[in-house]
Amino acid sequence: MSEQKIKTVKIDVCGQICPSTLLTTLREVNTHKTLLRSGELQLVILTDNHDSVNRASEAVSNMGYRIDVLDLKKHFQITISRG
Repeated sequence: MSEQKIKTVKIDVCGQICPSTLLTTLREVNTHKTLLRSGELQLVILTDNHDSVNRASEAVSNMGYRIDVLDLKKHFQITISRG
């Protein structure tokens, strides 16, 4: 049985507010959609704006991807992976 190694692409948008964070997130999801859908890649978005977490998470979830959010005190980490 072979294990599939999942590549991670990290995007730091700390200091940005919506809609900039949302647009950056959607652009990255669309850029990497083939690898995301195959499960070969996950995106990690770092943001310090709570509204951005809600908006980006909802939009990407509606596209069928899995969303995991961690509150890391100074910022939030949104992990986007195959749904």
